[in-house]
Amino acid sequence: MKILFYDTQNYDRESFDRTKEQFPEIEVEYLKTGLAARTASLAKGYDAVCAFVNSDVGTKTVEALHEAGVKLILMRCAGFNNVDLKTAAKYGIDVRRVPGYSPEAVAEHAMTLAMTVNRHMHKAYTKVRENDFSLGGLMGFNFYQKTAGIVGTGKIGAAMARICRDFVTYVELDELLATSDLISLHCPLMDSTYHMINRESIKKMKDGVILVNTSRGGLVKTDDLIEGIRARKFFGVGLDVYEEETPNVFEDRSDEILEHSTTARLLSFPNVMITSHQGFFTEEALRAIAETTLQNALDFEAGKETPNIVRA
Repeated sequence: MKILFYDTQNYDRESFDRTKEQFPEIEVEYLKTGLAARTASLAKGYDAVCAFVNSDVGTKTVEALHEAGVKLILMRCAGFNNVDLKTAAKYGIDVRRVPGYSPEAVAEHAMTLAMTVNRHMHKAYTKVRENDFSLGGLMGFNFYQKTAGIVGTGKIGAAMARICRDFVTYVELDELLATSDLISLHCPLMDSTYHMINRESIKKMKDGVILVNTSRGGLVKTDDLIEGIRARKFFGVGLDVYEEETPNVFEDRSDEILEHSTTARLLSFPNVMITSHQGFFTEEALRAIAETTLQNALDFEAGKETPNIVRA
């Protein structure tokens, strides 16, 4: 089986090169180029393509992959909201993902964001580097005996619950919004969850709440979030994902001026901490992603049904 990898970073290549020694039946080629309709033709002659969460696997891309003879789309991530599953099914293209590469990696990052914005670690780091050892603007609050609201208790949400406490009580979303001191999002992006954090749901939250999102940017309506931040509804906001992040994901844009960008607007607030879609980024997670992705390819070739198949 021949697989063409798109959107490949150096750490992807290193991780997959180490792992594919266990899969001698598979031939792998890497491209730094992103997967999109205009680049899908590069996959001609390959059995499968491997894409990531920032790849464009929409209708035109899937059609172009079909024309190139591709029969399998491997997502080296859990999310698949960027894949046109209906068009893939129409052309008989199989789609497989990595649903649980390292729940602890993302959950630990979510808690890191929560604790960072609570104790203002990003501001403290900058102050001390400038020889400013004052404590102004660094007041936080104890997480002890506070309530953590975890939206979505799949593998990642369950890992977050273990960090917060050894058990979790299931309540309706409105009750969670009204009672939680920390709200952490761990649910997939679907029609039913798109913009679930919006003006109305923010109004239901406690004043001084901490909001963390390490799942998908589309869960939060950015304009309404910014409105809430300006209204001082939030003690802090920690985001590893956000709307309109696609041009930024894994790119060095330090020499650019991000005019009229979501990132620039959010970074203008002192109580907002943004990271670069790095919740998954641990050695253990990368190894699990490589192993599962390549096993998905072999299972497809063997005609094996697995829970990793994604259907419309």
